[in-house]
Formats: sequence, structure tokens, C-alpha cells
Amino acid sequence: MNPRVGRYRWTICALLFFATTINYMDRQVLALLAPTLQAELGWNETDYGAIVSWFTLAYAIAALGMGHVIDRIGVRKGFAGAIVVWSAAAMAHALATTVAGFSAARFALGLGEAGNFPGAVKTVAEWFPARERGFATGIFNAGSNVGAILAPILVPMIALTWGWRYAFIVVGALGFLWLIAWLLVYEKPETHPKLSAQELAYIRQDQEPADPRPIKWRTIIGQRQLWAFALGKMLTDPIWWFYLYWLPKFLDAKYGIKLATVAAPIVFVYVVADFGSVFGGWLSGALMRRGWTANRARKTTMLIAALAIVPTMLAPRVESMWAAVAIVSIAVASHQWWSANMFTMATDLFPRRAIGAVIGIGTCMGSAGGFFFQRATGRILQANGNDYVPIFVVCGLAYVVALAVIHLLSPRLTPARLDLA
Repeated sequence: MNPRVGRYRWTICALLFFATTINYMDRQVLALLAPTLQAELGWNETDYGAIVSWFTLAYAIAALGMGHVIDRIGVRKGFAGAIVVWSAAAMAHALATTVAGFSAARFALGLGEAGNFPGAVKTVAEWFPARERGFATGIFNAGSNVGAILAPILVPMIALTWGWRYAFIVVGALGFLWLIAWLLVYEKPETHPKLSAQELAYIRQDQEPADPRPIKWRTIIGQRQLWAFALGKMLTDPIWWFYLYWLPKFLDAKYGIKLATVAAPIVFVYVVADFGSVFGGWLSGALMRRGWTANRARKTTMLIAALAIVPTMLAPRVESMWAAVAIVSIAVASHQWWSANMFTMATDLFPRRAIGAVIGIGTCMGSAGGFFFQRATGRILQANGNDYVPIFVVCGLAYVVALAVIHLLSPRLTPARLDLA
């Protein structure tokens, strides 16, 4: 950070952090309550896999259009609309009693939550110079871990005191509090009354001039850079969905961890993950400040993360619950390390006004992969008696494969040249 030019941009980053925190709290409630709901409502593994897959399908569909919408209407309106939809959907889970009802609520939640990351990454591209984007992305992306930390603390407390329905209602209502702060604080950098001329110049030092013409999707779809980003997301996002939705169930099935005692291991996992998100985002920027190219800095940082994830294959084979938690913690932290650089890589490859669409397409691909992975996970576990070994093998190898695909399609991370006429 450079205090001489002002720090207001970090206030905007803080808003993105809290939005992402709430986003992940809302989606984590079901995972924490899953063993309770399965016992009360009679679900099997296939039912649960189907319910959570509807979220990722809706997320995929909405992300494809949400990025484009945010590019057109701006992040102020786009983010506000998204959080209204997802907060209302999160609260609507309290009304569900059947697999179909929960599936519908998850679908609606996915539609709204799809706006978070396209909006946040576009905001970072607008409010930060290139050298700070990795760190800013790592900070707001750390909100996903904080949300996953707070949820296992608050949800069991609420559910055991007032019942599981109130857990959905209380956590879902937080989004409306954030909405008030967003509407009071956010404006574009060029028109923000609290942003100094010096800080605006610092933000704009390496950004292309603003261009009001609409982006043409056909010019994005044909770019190898887009497919490097999108296929990287498709191969690795499903692993994150697995950790988020199946980790409490894995601990319950393997080690007998119930709702009242789930907080400690889950909190440990995501505290470690926060370090990965922030440090991974900082590291690539630090290497660039030392003179490394964006290509070398991003890919070196991502390679470290990919190799650190490989040992996660051992998690279901160890006898100690805390040994498994330690292995998964490193994998989840490395995913966040990876993810911060994936998002920042998109801003290296595409101009600002295309970022929403690019992130949306990549998120769509990642969520589509997640939809099929969730379904497959439920069926595999139902068929093999809750043996998680083959699932964790896939988790361990996915990132190495993804980095190879990214390097093949964009060996130098050369920015895309778009025909925007």
C-alpha cells in the first residue's frame, strides 16, 4: 500500500471482503446442517448430491449472464441486485421441507450468488493498479474463508438453540445489512467524492482508457486466453465445491463429528485457508515488483499451490481426524492461493470492460464442472459405502492438470487483442 496517495481504495476492498464473507456463510449453512437434515428428512447421499448440484447449475447459468450485465450496468447496481436475490433465497431455505423444496432454494441462491465474483473482480480492476490487484483479490477472496469460519461457529449455536430454520433466516438477513453500506459508500472512482486526485491518478497509472462501447462476446469466445482461464476454472472449481459442501459430511462419516462439535476442525481448515488466499495473492505481486513478468510470477505462484495440493489424496487414508484436517487445510489454503491468482490472471489477459464477461464465462465453466462433480460424488459414495478415496484422488491431481492446460493455451499470458469496433 502507498499511503502518500491515499487509501480509500482499501475501503472498497473491505466492502468486497464482507460481501464475500456473507456469500460463503449463506452457502455453507446447508453443508453444516446436512447430517441433521438427512436424519430428520430421510435424505440419502444421492439426494444430497442432487440438492447441492442445483446450486452449482444455477451458479453456472447466472454467472454467464451476470458478468455481462455487470459490465453494462456497473458494479454498484449489479452487486446490489445480486445480494438482494441471494439473501432472499438463503432465507427461503427455512420454508423447505422436501428434496424438491431445498433444490429450488439452492437454485435461487446460485442465481444470486453468481454476481459476487464477477462484480468483485471487476471492482478490483477499476479501483486498483495492476501491481496491487493480486493482493486486493487475495483480501476479498479471503472473505470466503472467513465466511466458512464464522458459519460453523454461528450455525450450530442458532440451530441448537432455536432450530435449523432460524439458522437460514439469521444468516440470510446479513446480506441486507451489507446492501445498506454498499449503497452509501460505493461510487465509481472517477466520480467518488472521497477519492483524491492523487489516488485516482495512482489507480489509473497502468489502466487502459475507459471505452463506453459494448463488448462483443464473439470477440472473447475466440480467444485462447479465455479458454486458458475458463478451463482452469472448470478443472479446479469443482474441488472447492467439494470441500465446501462435503467436508462436514466426510468428517461425520469417517470420524463421527456431529453438529455440536464440527466447529473446531472446520474453523481450523479455513483459518489456514485465509493465509493461503492473502499470501498467494501477495506473492505474485511481490515477484512482479522484483522485476518478474506477470507470466512468470503468476505461474510460479500457481505451481507452488498445485504441488502443495497433491498430498490431499492421503486425507481419507489416515486414522487421525486431525491429521486428515491438517492435510485438507493445506489443500484448501492452496486452492485459495491458486484462486487469487486465477482471478488476477484474468485482469492481466483482458481489458477492464471485458472483465465481468470473462469472469462470468470462467465461473460458468467452473460451476458446470461442479454440477457434474457433485452429482458424481453423491452417486459414488452411495454405491461404495461412503469411501472417499477416489474423490480425494481427483482433488489431488486436478490443479497440476489445470496448470498444464493454462500454460498450453497461454504460454506467455499475452493480453488478448480484441476487436471492439
